[in-house]
Amino acid sequence: MTNAEFDVLDELYFLLSYKDLAKTLDMNDEVLKSTLGNLLKKGWVKCYISPTEEIEFDIIKFKKVYWNYHYLATKAGLLAHNSNF
Repeated sequence: MTNAEFDVLDELYFLLSYKDLAKTLDMNDEVLKSTLGNLLKKGWVKCYISPTEEIEFDIIKFKKVYWNYHYLATKAGLLAHNSNF
C-alpha cells in the first residue's frame, strides 16, 4: 500500500464526496484521481453516484467524471488499511 492510498483510506471510513475528500487531503488532483482509481481497481473503495446509490466501477466513466462521485472504503480496504499500521 502506498502512502497516498493509506491517506485516502484513512479518510474513507465514512462516505465522502470527491470535493470533501480533496479539501481534507494535501494531494494534487492528478494524484488523488490516480490513487482513487487504484483503490477502486483493488476493490478497497466503493463508488457512489449519490450518497445512497452505489454504482459499478467503470474506469472509462471514472476518468471522465470522478469529481462527481462519493467514495467509501470497503471492508477489504479497511482491513488492508488497519493491517498497515
